Amino acid sequence: MGNHMNLLIGIGNRFGGDDFIGSWVARNFEAKGWLSLDCGTVPENFTSEIRRFKPERIVIVDAADMGTEPGEIRIIDEEKIDRFTLSTHSIPLSVFVGYLKEFVKEIVIIGIQPKKFEGNLSEEVRRAGEKLINILKEKDWMERLQKL
Repeated sequence: MGNHMNLLIGIGNRFGGDDFIGSWVARNFEAKGWLSLDCGTVPENFTSEIRRFKPERIVIVDAADMGTEPGEIRIIDEEKIDRFTLSTHSIPLSVFVGYLKEFVKEIVIIGIQPKKFEGNLSEEVRRAGEKLINILKEKDWMERLQKL
């Protein structure tokens, strides 16, 4: 269980349009050295499972209203997560991240700018999810994300 260095956590609401993007990425992502977990809107319900994985690094993907163009991908500073991430989840993301920091060395939060909050994923946001998946499969994924 503990031989994967990275854990991707997707957060999202299946019925919330682009708010589903974190879950969508988690469901569609597969790469060597990674585990992927779709936590839906209740990531705190997965903490014991996350702890069992013993990841060195966690990457959290969620829709984030950053005031940018739909589909923009950004690394979000931990201090700013509650300002940008959506409040459709049961606890603030900062509380969840604070708990994870007790047993994980590094946590990276990736936000994708949503376009709409009803129906299915918008084309722009789905394409951004595909782009993110392709970036995360590369060895230099962190450097590539920082350049976006």
